[in-house]
Amino acid sequence: MTIHAQLPVDVLNARIAKIQSLLANTQAQAMLVSTNVNLYYTSGRVFSGYAYIPVQGQPQYFVRRPVGLTGDNVHYIGKPEQIADILTQLGVELPANLGLELDLVAASMADRLSRAFATATISNCSTVLRAARAVKEEYELDLLRQSGIKHAESYSHIKSLYHEGMSDLTLQIEIERISRLNGCLGQFRISGDSMEIFMGNTICGDNADNPAPYDFAMGGAGLNPTLPVGCDGTEIKPGMAIMVDVNGNYTGYMTDMTRVFSCGQLSELAVKAHECSRRIVAELAQMGRPGVEAKTLYERAVAIAQEEGLDAYFMGHKQKAGFVGHGVGIEINELPVLAPRSRDILAVGNSIAVEPKFVIPGVGAVGVENTYIVTENGMVSITNAPEEIISLDN
Repeated sequence: MTIHAQLPVDVLNARIAKIQSLLANTQAQAMLVSTNVNLYYTSGRVFSGYAYIPVQGQPQYFVRRPVGLTGDNVHYIGKPEQIADILTQLGVELPANLGLELDLVAASMADRLSRAFATATISNCSTVLRAARAVKEEYELDLLRQSGIKHAESYSHIKSLYHEGMSDLTLQIEIERISRLNGCLGQFRISGDSMEIFMGNTICGDNADNPAPYDFAMGGAGLNPTLPVGCDGTEIKPGMAIMVDVNGNYTGYMTDMTRVFSCGQLSELAVKAHECSRRIVAELAQMGRPGVEAKTLYERAVAIAQEEGLDAYFMGHKQKAGFVGHGVGIEINELPVLAPRSRDILAVGNSIAVEPKFVIPGVGAVGVENTYIVTENGMVSITNAPEEIISLDN
């Protein structure tokens, strides 16, 4: 099996060219990729090893596992110290400056790779791949659209999964089950190691107001100190809002979608906040055009919440999130980020989850989240499930 059998050659070549163009604007003459998500992006599969990408020329793939991968640029190694020798044998000039994913790789591995390229200065090229992945080609956008369709299909079953006496945990388990049966891969990829969650978040009542250690609009206490986020076993009772924000990874590219369900009658404040969220996503979808600063979308979302007198509950109550949207793709937290200090500029092909949420004490979390694709005429939603609060009572 060839190393990029699962990725069309023209798509791979376009990605490498994009990376090389971005790399040319750094000090590095080449970069060495070693993390799962970026190996997938640069080869079409996850493997144990490295992708060596020069500013000019063909990428070279250095594989430890699995056995059996083939290709003109595939080289099996037992240890990374072999990479420089193989490149020299191929007639490749070793770089004076080598880029590594220093935001992601362990310091011990970075030191080992630095010693393997003893004559090279090491620089951080993590941002090169984040920038490359922020703008999706049509191949990726199609995978995102497919995930969006499946995501909405799975959510369409939620009302029928509920029965009286359920807890947030038992409902989430049923949602996870139907999602997996509908093709969800289960893997919820998050960049970095500071955020963890299992397949998403189903949260009800005041548990939504329990602060998490992560930058989430609502966290939840979780079920165990090892995973202090999400459902905590709260029984679903009348007057509670149930927010569902569960995994949309059906193709390796993840959509992010939140919908709200109700048990009994919700307070007027909660209903008002939910409708405010719908207003925000609609306005931001119109604003989100190429060349627009990401921070202006955040500023507009905050302004709308303030206009409606809901800013005390916006993006959290006890603890507030510092953003209102984020890029999605192979990972759930990609560029651009809709945050007050973001320097990101929207571009055609960005895929962005917009999630203006509110936490109402005594009720729970309300608001919608959609995944959008940026086009010349604004952002188009690819998570097209009903946005209104759906009653679980009938």
